Amino acid sequence: MVARAARATDLADLDGAISDCFACPRLVEWREAVARTKRAAFRDQDYWGRPVPGFGAADARIAILGLAPAAHGGNRTGRIFTGDRSGDVLFAALHRAGLANQPTSVARDDGLSLRDTRIFAAVRCAPPDNKPTPAERDTCAPWLHREVALIRPTLRVVVALGSFAWAGWWPVLRDVYGVRPPSPRPVFGHGAHWSGGSAPDLLGCYHVSQQNTFTGRLTPGMLDDVFARAKQLAGVD
Repeated sequence: MVARAARATDLADLDGAISDCFACPRLVEWREAVARTKRAAFRDQDYWGRPVPGFGAADARIAILGLAPAAHGGNRTGRIFTGDRSGDVLFAALHRAGLANQPTSVARDDGLSLRDTRIFAAVRCAPPDNKPTPAERDTCAPWLHREVALIRPTLRVVVALGSFAWAGWWPVLRDVYGVRPPSPRPVFGHGAHWSGGSAPDLLGCYHVSQQNTFTGRLTPGMLDDVFARAKQLAGVD
């Protein structure tokens, strides 16, 4: 898999390779089982049931790093944060920030496009209970590292959604930017900010999970503040 990721010459090539990955047996079994059994509300739909590539601008100045696809969201539709409540919250915020052309993301062919922004996940397969293991994150890391390398010329800011994504960013510093990760690692928190000179700035944001948005731990205003800060740091009007 490391060699396949390294051979990808552009994002389209990388996306195709990601979609054909079978490196983690537990995740393969789960994503395919979900695609077979389906949720009752989607029983007439054909599930994607494969790893989910990144989505967005090839010249992105802002990257959004998530946890993993949702079982009946990205694993169903084939596009990250598409077809679930988390995506509803995220893309509404991106639309308010002027980074998305519409506030909803329901299917791969719904006309959504992003401006100066690309979204991807630390783990590309839907995990059981939305909890990938650190070992699965490490196995999947070459895809993330290659994707960041391909958008490196323009990338200025990374927004990490949750502590799992925050932790997944530090190896990118070493493998893509040749920058030694800070020690001790900066603690994740909503609004946390780390600046590394030649590497992109890193912003922390609570994950757009229902657990956070339904309880008010993460509000639309808090998301708006994070994306306003990201735009400022990235030089996006």
